Amino acid sequence: MPYSKPIIPVILSGGSGTRLWPVSRPERPKQLLSLTAEQTMLQLTVKRTSGEGFASPIVVANAFHADLVEEQLGQVGAAPQALLLEPSGRNTAPAIALAAIAAGGGSDPILVMPSDHVIGDVPAFHAAIRAALPLVEEGWLVTFGITPDKPETGYGWIKVGEPLREGVHRVDSFVEKPPRDKAEAMLAAGDHAWNGGIFLFRADMYLGALSVHAPEMLVATRAAMDKAVREGSRIFPDAEAFAASPSDSIDYAVMEKAPRVAVVPVAMGWSDVGSWDALHAISDPDAGGNVVRGEVVAIDSSNCLVQAEPGRRVALVGVSDLIVVAAGEDVLVLPRGRSQEVKKIIEAMNA
Repeated sequence: MPYSKPIIPVILSGGSGTRLWPVSRPERPKQLLSLTAEQTMLQLTVKRTSGEGFASPIVVANAFHADLVEEQLGQVGAAPQALLLEPSGRNTAPAIALAAIAAGGGSDPILVMPSDHVIGDVPAFHAAIRAALPLVEEGWLVTFGITPDKPETGYGWIKVGEPLREGVHRVDSFVEKPPRDKAEAMLAAGDHAWNGGIFLFRADMYLGALSVHAPEMLVATRAAMDKAVREGSRIFPDAEAFAASPSDSIDYAVMEKAPRVAVVPVAMGWSDVGSWDALHAISDPDAGGNVVRGEVVAIDSSNCLVQAEPGRRVALVGVSDLIVVAAGEDVLVLPRGRSQEVKKIIEAMNA
């Protein structure tokens, strides 16, 4: 990496992952599961930013998951320089502020990544990082725009503006999750990218942007870190101070407001694995189009995703385009294409 300082990976692992119920649950969300490979999504995220050019990671996680996160990091030989344990969820902007402060708050570059995304082409990701670094050194805030391949309505989009250097553009605007017709128009225009939620900037530049655009958040997160309890690499920010922070995403709090924001468009086999349908789309099916995991028998059935936990057996006969998941005491059955509606099931059960 052509940069005077190693990049500090900041891995956000606070999500609850309810869209992949019943496998993903609050006590073991999707980033702590092996969904796409032998290793968990957290482990895969850590591994793609290890080695030359990268420092030890800072992981921001729910305090409830501290032991699990440490265990999984240890299994892949990743000793975090800090494990920041949030006392409550306040969205991404405060979580990143905690990490920027833990990183020293200076000119070190921090690479912010969700812990539960798939990147199939890691060399393309690293090339995008290299393209961004000169602007990062100059103080720009950089996001990575995923090259879109369909009119996705579940993601935010980024309008790609004028080129700043090879492979890097000014952000023209951020676009909310669009209706279908607008998504189709943006895809056809070819000048938009999906907002993948991956960012690269200097720690001091992020904290400086907060001081201008979200000063209450900066005050609260600094107070939470000043009063934090430290146990080895574990850092417990002060709960009362952190609760005073506004709950906001980095996009709303900073990226949509700051003047020097750039985007690196990149095709890197990315998926947020945000639903069972998304998992089916990135998996290798058998000859019948079925994706099966666990003890599954599928007779005269096609294009299904079937997942059975150890000790559970699932049999299908004469069906197509179903999602069937058996985990613990729960079984989920729904047509492919409707897996975003899992959140309705969670709401109904909670009620």
